[in-house]
Amino acid sequence: MHAVIVVVHPAAVSLTRSVATALGDALEAKGHTVEIADLVAERFVPVFGAADHAAFAAGAPAPADVLQEQRRLDRADHLILVYPVYWWSMPALLKGWIDRVFISGWAFEENAGGGIAKKLGRLTVHLVAIAGAADRTYTKRGYRQAMRIQIEEGIFDFCGAPVATSQLLTTDGADPVLLLQRAAQALLEKLM
Repeated sequence: MHAVIVVVHPAAVSLTRSVATALGDALEAKGHTVEIADLVAERFVPVFGAADHAAFAAGAPAPADVLQEQRRLDRADHLILVYPVYWWSMPALLKGWIDRVFISGWAFEENAGGGIAKKLGRLTVHLVAIAGAADRTYTKRGYRQAMRIQIEEGIFDFCGAPVATSQLLTTDGADPVLLLQRAAQALLEKLM
C-alpha cells in the first residue's frame, strides 16, 4: 500500500508536522510506502488562476503543477491530510490545492444527463485536523458535523473517494505524545 501524506503548516517545527511524520513512520514500520507532500516546503501555488479556469471552462490542459499532483495521487492507495484548523476550516493553501487538483475530468465528471461520475473510488482518504482549542469548544459549535458535511461529503464523497478516518485532535491541555499516538492508532486500525 502506498500513502501520500499532505501536510500544511507554515512553521518548520509544529505539532502538525510531528503528527504527519509520526503517521509516516508508523506506516513505514508496517511495510507501507509513504510520500510526504509538504505543500509549504514545495511552494505549491494555491491560487485558482487563469490557466486553471481555462482548463475548467474551455477544456484546456491542466497546468503542469496540477498534473504533477494528480500523478502523485494516481500512485497512491491512501491520501492522508494533516492540517491545523484555521477559522473552523482547513488552511487556504490546502483548500487551494484541492480546488486546483481535484478538477473535473480527473476527480469527477458531469455526464450528458447532468449527473456526476465520481472518479476517485480507488483512493481512500484519512483526515487529521489539529485544533488549538478545547474539545468542548468544537463540540458546542458542531464542528465535527461541519467537517463531515463540508470536507468529507462536500469534497471527497463528491469525487467518490471514501473517507475511512476523520479525526479532530484538540490540543488544549493535551499531551502531544498522546495526540500522536491517538492519530497513528486510528489510522493504522483502518489500514490493517
